[in-house]
Amino acid sequence: MIFIIKVTTNKEENAADMISARVKRKSLNVYSVSNPHGLRGYILLEAEDRDSAEEAVFNLPYVKGIIGKTIGYEGIKNMVEPSVENISIKEGDIVEMISEPFKKEKAKVTRIDKQKGEVVVTLLGAVIPLPVTVKLDNVKVIRRENEEEGE
Repeated sequence: MIFIIKVTTNKEENAADMISARVKRKSLNVYSVSNPHGLRGYILLEAEDRDSAEEAVFNLPYVKGIIGKTIGYEGIKNMVEPSVENISIKEGDIVEMISEPFKKEKAKVTRIDKQKGEVVVTLLGAVIPLPVTVKLDNVKVIRRENEEEGE
């Protein structure tokens, strides 16, 4: 059973460490404590039953409580498994920046880091070509350099 634990925002790692320490100290039936990247204010706890989960988090600093219902693995699969296959940006693509500080600037993709979810681009309007690293969700493809322009 996977439980969602509400914790103080930006204290997820501390709360997970304290829960983990209590689980080891008391030998509770808790299998994993996870702080998925991008999930703020919550951590995931996999336990045999609700009693084990409640004992693991009871009265700890930063822990606000257990969210009512349990969830299955399918509900959290996208948070815990890396999804690198759905990246549609390719090297050589012309992209438009959609976030500050380069909003509406056009750039050419020079490198893609799928694991980190980042792309290295060179701004087209710059006098001196400087590589800039940005998150994938901060750019959108506006033109392909090869024959796939209809995509």
